[in-house]
Amino acid sequence: MANIVIAGAGAAGINIAYHLALRGAKNIIIAEPGTVACGSTGKAIGGVRQQFSTAHEVRMTQESIQFFEMLGKELFYQVGYLFFATTEAGMAELEARRRLQLPLGVPVERVDRARIRQLAPGLNTKDILGGLYCAKDGLADPPAVAREILARAVGLGVDVREHTDPLSIPAAKLVIALGSYSVQLAEKLNLTFPIRPLVRQLIETEAIADLPDRLPMIIDTETGFHFRRKRDRAVIAMGDPSPRWQYNESVDESIVPDRMLRFAERFPPGAGARVSRAWAGLYDMTPDAHPILGKINDNIYAACGFSGHGFMKSPAVGRALAEEILDGRSSIDIDPFRFERFANGAHFESDIIL
Repeated sequence: MANIVIAGAGAAGINIAYHLALRGAKNIIIAEPGTVACGSTGKAIGGVRQQFSTAHEVRMTQESIQFFEMLGKELFYQVGYLFFATTEAGMAELEARRRLQLPLGVPVERVDRARIRQLAPGLNTKDILGGLYCAKDGLADPPAVAREILARAVGLGVDVREHTDPLSIPAAKLVIALGSYSVQLAEKLNLTFPIRPLVRQLIETEAIADLPDRLPMIIDTETGFHFRRKRDRAVIAMGDPSPRWQYNESVDESIVPDRMLRFAERFPPGAGARVSRAWAGLYDMTPDAHPILGKINDNIYAACGFSGHGFMKSPAVGRALAEEILDGRSSIDIDPFRFERFANGAHFESDIIL
């Protein structure tokens, strides 16, 4: 019998296994029905930010960023996140976030058009009123990061089994970390997780000449349209006009022209860039867009429902779950994310946050 079986070899599951092994836990098995990083981790845009609108999320990603920094520049490129606004309402929203973030130690700065043009050469700022920038935020390659942490976990004795049903392995403790597919596993254990799959689509361009080497993640506060640099290309994302609540990870080609037009208008040096590829993945959405973390019962734990923020929070989640499993309590406050908060029912909002 395994001491601990972790269901899922995505960023969350891998980090939990690694932190358990770091703390001396033995006989840990990662059981992955598919292959390592085959789900949301392998399809994520790879942004890592502290600029959230709740204190608990800020603290969790601050913890994660310290871990990402330890991995080095090859795996975590700190070019920052730039949120901009084109309306007074958008500016007010950003200012409210800034007032929350500054006392928590987030080095966020208010930026005007001139500063934005300095940070993001080539960006069209004509309609931009201002924004927020945090240089400590950055970009990563999620599958590469997952493989690096997994290699370290294996070096500490963690056993990884791909194409394996997690419930086929007897274990003293089980951690459910299967993203949107956590629901099906939970059902087999007579548990009901309020998680729904939401399809999110990304587009990668072909090479763009003179793409700034230190281009931040660029985010339009009002629309959620955002893009990042990936080597000599841009990766573009935005929510669909109508949310696609489904498991079918199909690409909707009809929205590609709109996304490319938005990109060309916001970043004129990229006008004329052709699409290299497009793909879709799943957000494991909860009703409040926050994860389900921690102990479910005496032998089951959860780390799922990340609602699009799993990769960036995964190092903190790994440490928090490892501490809770081994010590009974985490030094990172995960109480706001416990399963019990849904006891009075779950309602999914129509507006999806970035």
